[in-house]
Amino acid sequence: MAWRVQHPLAWGFCIITFFILAGFIYRNPWVRINPVSNASEPASIENQKALEGSLTDSEPLFESLFRHNPNVVCIIDGYGMITKVNGNIERIIGYNKRELENSHFYVLLCKECVSNTLERLSDARKGDPQSFRTMLQHKEGYRVDLDITAAPIQDGAEVNGVIVIGQDITERKRTEEQIRHMAYYDDMTGLPNRRLFMNRLNESITKAISNNQLVAVFYLDIDRFKIINESFGHDYGDMLLLQLGERFTRCISENDFLARTEGDEFALFFSGLAHPNQVIDLAKAIRQVLEEPFSFEQYQLHITASIGVAILSQEEEDAASLTKCADIALSLAKEKGKNNYQVFNTEMKTISLKRLTMENELRKAILQNELILHYQPQMDIISGNIVGFEALIRWSHPEKGMISPMDFIPFAEESGLIVPIGEWVLQEACRQNKLWQEQGYPHMTVSVNISTRQFLQPNLCAQVADVLKSTGLDSSYLELEITESSTMDVDYAIGVLLELKELGIKISIDDFGTGYSSLSYLKRFPIDKLKIDQSFVRDIMTDPNDAAIVASIIAMTRHMNLKVIAEGVETEEQLGFLHLNNCNEIQGYFFSRPLPAEQLEMMLQHHQQAAPTQQGD
Repeated sequence: MAWRVQHPLAWGFCIITFFILAGFIYRNPWVRINPVSNASEPASIENQKALEGSLTDSEPLFESLFRHNPNVVCIIDGYGMITKVNGNIERIIGYNKRELENSHFYVLLCKECVSNTLERLSDARKGDPQSFRTMLQHKEGYRVDLDITAAPIQDGAEVNGVIVIGQDITERKRTEEQIRHMAYYDDMTGLPNRRLFMNRLNESITKAISNNQLVAVFYLDIDRFKIINESFGHDYGDMLLLQLGERFTRCISENDFLARTEGDEFALFFSGLAHPNQVIDLAKAIRQVLEEPFSFEQYQLHITASIGVAILSQEEEDAASLTKCADIALSLAKEKGKNNYQVFNTEMKTISLKRLTMENELRKAILQNELILHYQPQMDIISGNIVGFEALIRWSHPEKGMISPMDFIPFAEESGLIVPIGEWVLQEACRQNKLWQEQGYPHMTVSVNISTRQFLQPNLCAQVADVLKSTGLDSSYLELEITESSTMDVDYAIGVLLELKELGIKISIDDFGTGYSSLSYLKRFPIDKLKIDQSFVRDIMTDPNDAAIVASIIAMTRHMNLKVIAEGVETEEQLGFLHLNNCNEIQGYFFSRPLPAEQLEMMLQHHQQAAPTQQGD
């Protein structure tokens, strides 16, 4: 009986219909083959004979395809013995044909693949074609990954063996594994990354809920890591991260998980906890592994970390919400001075939401011109005349009314909005001062506070110059108040201050006595004035220490040929003390509170009218 096949078999680059191998007729097992009955029609008999002749003539062609196929081709008999292989077997797994023929196929298999592979080949011998992956052991010991197609070899109705076609996918699989590793692991430390951490955390949470256990997430941020990078270079920073990863690994068991999420941040979760108080001991253990100094050639660095902790609860029962809570707790830990840990509670969430709301409303306030300036006069302590005024920001909220800077400036500094806000204050204060001069009011200096972030902007000097040019204000009528914290990098600060002085503006150190400046650095700064912080002025009449500090600052400042102004003056007794100690200027509620521009104009008019009368007297 002859067979007719109407389906091609794709193999390598060839499309074939029939396959004759080693005396077997290979029938494509994926197609249905219908027997051709002994028809009485002469044409059918002639077609059958023609087909058989064609197959016989094609045997050399298919033998050539077998021999030169780029893949491994192997014929296995019904007992699993290799009866024939093509030449690629040696190129791919190192054995030549003579070594393999008449050997059992399983001797080539890696141990973990034996069971599954033999089962698949058994199914193929039963007439069920198979496609699967397996691993063979190369003659030199390493593993070779193959994509296998195994199909029955049939002679009529009888299955005589299996043909195995194996494509070497070792390089492809290695590439796939590299891509997967890049997707789920940190390239520098080799630790899992945030994506894998979140996947495993969700799995752990599901298991913990079903077992009535707890999971705790720890977010770690390395304190002062930026300074280490800047001081020693990024190579040292990378080495530190590697050592940190090794140290943190000591803190986890097989049920826990460690990842490097980004930059200098690490994340851990601990599963199977029975009580929330266990997180305290875990946090202490993490801090303990950091106590030993980190050694880098001749350097020894003492490293600390801020830690935020969140515990699985009914409100936070998935990875996203739990890690968010840990991040909130981490932010609070850093705010509290670093080198400590904070465990998340619902109050933190309220505070975090308040911050986010405030930041969004503040962005809106900048765009919709809700920010305004008030001006607090500064008076000469001897003459009592107004000699200048400080521009102080206020927020006129459409629903909440006037908001004090104490309530929104910290959020502005944290979010970075302090920079555009500071730029607006500078522009508006200079514009208003120039307007008053054009209206005939006395020419006086306006003082503008420059935040630390604004001071560190590389374009500060250019921006100040642009504002002076656009408003037309003479530079001698602008004073910038710099906080002591802005001058921590002394050399950088001196460079910026010198550039600002070249513009012709005045410079004062704000809140002197509360920051970092030492007298040795102070004498190097090109400044014009010191402002004594109100925290010292407040108690000069009741606290001898504050009185001594204020008197010393005034004496030192005058000795350095600088002016000194005291802020926060609220009583006549304070004024008398400052006058007695030769303070130059004062500012405070004793003289005037901060005023809107319109009210300050009225005060200026009053002082203009009073001046001739005083001169006449």
